[in-house]
Amino acid sequence: MTLRLSDAEAEALRRRAAHESRSMQDVARQAVREYVEYHSRAELLDRVLDEELPRYAEALERLGQ
Repeated sequence: MTLRLSDAEAEALRRRAAHESRSMQDVARQAVREYVEYHSRAELLDRVLDEELPRYAEALERLGQ
């Protein structure tokens, strides 16, 4: 895989990696892992809410009154 960054993105990544004394590749790989984990959790939460929320809709509506 080749990752093409704009000059500004590459410079920001370079600065971040230098600040953390890590390689640019390590920082980019961690960012990808965090992105995937965050969105996977969000999708799981959405799915659970879609499945479970209707079961409690009446109680939630009463609580909101």
